[in-house]
Amino acid sequence: MHSALKLIHHRFQHAQPGATGSPGQATHPPASRRVTVMPGNTPLVLDSPHSGTQYPADFGSACDLPTLRRAEDTHVEKIYAFAPALGAAWVEAHFPRIYLDANRDTTELDTSLLDGEWTDPISTDPQVLSKVRLGKGLIWKFTDEGEPIYNRQLTVAEVRARIDQCWRPYHAAVAQAIDAAHARHGYSIHLNCHSMPAVAGRFATDFPGLEHADFVVGDRDGTTASPALSALICEHLRGCGYSVEYNHPYKGVELVRRYGNPAEHRHSIQVEINRKLYMDERTLAQVPEGMARLQADLQVLVRRLLAHDPR
Repeated sequence: MHSALKLIHHRFQHAQPGATGSPGQATHPPASRRVTVMPGNTPLVLDSPHSGTQYPADFGSACDLPTLRRAEDTHVEKIYAFAPALGAAWVEAHFPRIYLDANRDTTELDTSLLDGEWTDPISTDPQVLSKVRLGKGLIWKFTDEGEPIYNRQLTVAEVRARIDQCWRPYHAAVAQAIDAAHARHGYSIHLNCHSMPAVAGRFATDFPGLEHADFVVGDRDGTTASPALSALICEHLRGCGYSVEYNHPYKGVELVRRYGNPAEHRHSIQVEINRKLYMDERTLAQVPEGMARLQADLQVLVRRLLAHDPR
């Protein structure tokens, strides 16, 4: 077994942080509990890289916990809780996105955060550098509202440890789930599951202040999935009464880029849900009616995808 996969735990009850308190006081979960994998038996794989709520003791952030939690794709894992029972594979990160963003490549690092030399490759892609300058690389520098996350420099060793303990096992899990689905059925459909604030923060995207649609569906302009498959998803959601944007303002990032290859019948699509549909963004509390509606509509979507062969 791949060494990174040894770090993956197949289901556990994870603790939720309280509404107050310091991340430095949080229980530091063992590496084996940083990723959950629930294997499937269908062509469908879902993953949630940003809904983690376990704040490691070694975070060393200057922000309080409520500020840090605003970066979470809060409750996304609950929205899709129905999926494993339908045979879809499920991969979920329990480490927080603001600690390490599994939807970024390891080359997307702002080296000004570090106290020493980083000898690994660094991306020169202008689109990547735009996000890094906003403080939204592999290791975040700023919150969505521009608040510095650290009042210190990080050591090279601690960043490498985050990559080894969080990024590598998460990507190994997603890759294995997609490979298994593809091997069983000759094709795979991967939904990369996210949420977004009702209004984009000042340091969140290249479109600060943008009022988001109910859903944004992204396939990097048809390069990570069949546009017809993405259209099926958009049409289903619009038919449910939601407003939907396609590849704007979010086209999809590393997890769809890395694992989507429609020429090989590997389809990866990013799905962003507006948080106003299911939660109070100030308190993070669920809105039961909105949550129930989303779960019902998305369950029908998943069933449609399970019945659809995109070849």
